[in-house]
Amino acid sequence: MSTPSDPNRGMDRPALSRRRMLRIGGSGFIGGLTLPRLLRLEAESATVVEPRAKACIFLFLQGGPSTIDMWDLKPDAAAEIRGPYKPIATSVPGTFVGEHCHRCARIADKYTILRTHSHDDGGHVTGSHYLFTGNRPNFADGQNSRVPVNELFPSVGSIVSRELGPGGSVPPYINMPHPLVAGGPGFYGAMHAPFVIESDPVQPDFEVKDLRPLDAMNLTRQQRREQMMARFETLEKARGLGGRPDVMATYYQKAHDLITSPTAREAFDLKAEPDHLRNAYGRTSLGQCALLSRRLVEAGCRFVGVDHGSWDTHFSCFPSLEKDLIPHADQAFSALVMDLDQRGLLDSTLVVMMGEMGRTPRVNAQAGRDHWSQAQSVLFAGGGTKRGAVIGATDKHASFPTADPVSIADLLRTIFHLMGIDCDKTYYTPLGRPVPIVNGGRIVHDIIA
Repeated sequence: MSTPSDPNRGMDRPALSRRRMLRIGGSGFIGGLTLPRLLRLEAESATVVEPRAKACIFLFLQGGPSTIDMWDLKPDAAAEIRGPYKPIATSVPGTFVGEHCHRCARIADKYTILRTHSHDDGGHVTGSHYLFTGNRPNFADGQNSRVPVNELFPSVGSIVSRELGPGGSVPPYINMPHPLVAGGPGFYGAMHAPFVIESDPVQPDFEVKDLRPLDAMNLTRQQRREQMMARFETLEKARGLGGRPDVMATYYQKAHDLITSPTAREAFDLKAEPDHLRNAYGRTSLGQCALLSRRLVEAGCRFVGVDHGSWDTHFSCFPSLEKDLIPHADQAFSALVMDLDQRGLLDSTLVVMMGEMGRTPRVNAQAGRDHWSQAQSVLFAGGGTKRGAVIGATDKHASFPTADPVSIADLLRTIFHLMGIDCDKTYYTPLGRPVPIVNGGRIVHDIIA
């Protein structure tokens, strides 16, 4: 295979005529590609879809939320399966959620619950890598402590950044309140790395570090510093330091653009929001991150990844679930959906809330639930998704989907489809390896309005 002169330039796969596709498929050269699947792929690739979502807010419940205690209760199961929580009715007749999700119950007509997301990686770091890149990692769970861990494959946020580009004065891809563990750009490079807000919006003294210009530095002095930095970068390149100067120049330029943009600084100013709205989101890390996400989407951000931890509940899980974890997620998600809807932004903003896995249906001997990736519920709102729907079902213990499990590739393909991104577009690594935006998968049309 010949390597393109520019390995980072996107190149579409060669087009095949319908007759040639049918001949190849019928010959058996493409293993496992049946005629119906071939026709479906052809139809999807030939359909130009207007993007429904201009932006995505991804609320990542890191550690693994307990599906059976929140969105897929099994009240008829034994006590060691169903747990202590009772189902409550929602605003959608026939749809029930856990009793501690009462705010989300009241707005169930505005979002969709997918109950059949399933994969086979039960590790936190490896599962996150798989979820955010669509590719399995080349390391075992617990063997990689770097952040981000995805050194080769780009994350979903970086893909959105590259395909859609900036939508306003703020960076197209943002993480908060710290980097997503697998949220890096991979071989896409620094241009599509997330801008990370490494401070928590719930703190009274919250501000984005290094965003405020120095009061004592006038424009002339700033320009002299920029010229001096450019000279240093030229010297570093002359010393043969590879791509490091270019990478650092990218970060410097991003920082400079933010500091010199009053509109960007205003977008990060959470204090501009009225107290009643901040209270509605909840004075919690997840709540204030969700509110700031809405402000950033309004300012043109394409993908906001919010990392909310502490969901790895192996021991005595129910006190923390009912007092902290579930109420925080319930309030933040419901307030975000309502706020976006009232501002006319929900139809153009996709909101996703999920973890890298779920929890075991059976309560363990330490009164907790362990890792379980074979069945997890995912919440979708806005961005062209249905309202008030429940997609799929699990067995009597919420252990496995009863039919049509939704894989990670399916999930990513559906998200990108809603955002108008060609999932089959292929980029090449610096070594010439072709990497499609999504490798396989199907669009989950039941989610789409």
